[in-house]
Amino acid sequence: MTLQEFFNLLSENPVWILAYFILIPFTALLAGVLGKGEGHLDPWKYLYSVLIYLICVPGIFAITLSVYVFIFERRSIFETDIYTQILPVLSMVATLLLIRRNVSLDLIPGFDKITGLIMMIAATFTFMWVLDKTRIWIVSFLPFWQGILIFAGLLLVIRWGWARMAKKPST
Repeated sequence: MTLQEFFNLLSENPVWILAYFILIPFTALLAGVLGKGEGHLDPWKYLYSVLIYLICVPGIFAITLSVYVFIFERRSIFETDIYTQILPVLSMVATLLLIRRNVSLDLIPGFDKITGLIMMIAATFTFMWVLDKTRIWIVSFLPFWQGILIFAGLLLVIRWGWARMAKKPST
């Protein structure tokens, strides 16, 4: 099964995808009502952490897929699939806003990892877009696996630099 076949299957049977992307924000809303003012305490912050991962992974994937399709494949925005490209992003935004009403996202375990993932994906897409637009042709006798290692090393340097830049000053 290809990714396109999987997306077609989801679009043909939207009940499951709608239930998933409605249930998670509803759970965040319910947790916000039941745990009002206690979001920073142990059982609630771990529930919020699970909800954030359950909603951010498909949401980030949908954003990444949309950026790829629009920039690199140059597909029309009118061909956007509502169930696989718009609904995950809307559900992610709604869930994060609902969670943020009850607790600071800095207190949620693992939220910094999601933010780091978003930054790494953005840096990679920016790098790939620049390479695509500059039309640089590279002829090399370097084996492919060494090129991948060099690319991974560059990503690590970008991540290290970003961490140094985003580091909070100690006072």
